[in-house]
Amino acid sequence: MSDVELINIGFGNIVAGNRVISVVSPESAPIKRLIQEARERGMLIDATYGRRTRAVIITDSDHIVLSAIQPETVSQRLEDKDDEE
Repeated sequence: MSDVELINIGFGNIVAGNRVISVVSPESAPIKRLIQEARERGMLIDATYGRRTRAVIITDSDHIVLSAIQPETVSQRLEDKDDEE
């Protein structure tokens, strides 16, 4: 079993980096649909603390995580963790 990479997604919230499939912007209609479907299935995790959603993180467990930091920032943090290994 591989080690868990923890990635800060803002406001002290952390996700397992090795479980992240995609980090996308919430602006498009298909992503908004994906968020709504996850909310209805109980698979949505809102980590924005009431702020505007800037990144949508899709995990391999079919959870959708909403973050208030930019997708580029999340991506950079994932890359930084990869560089450390």
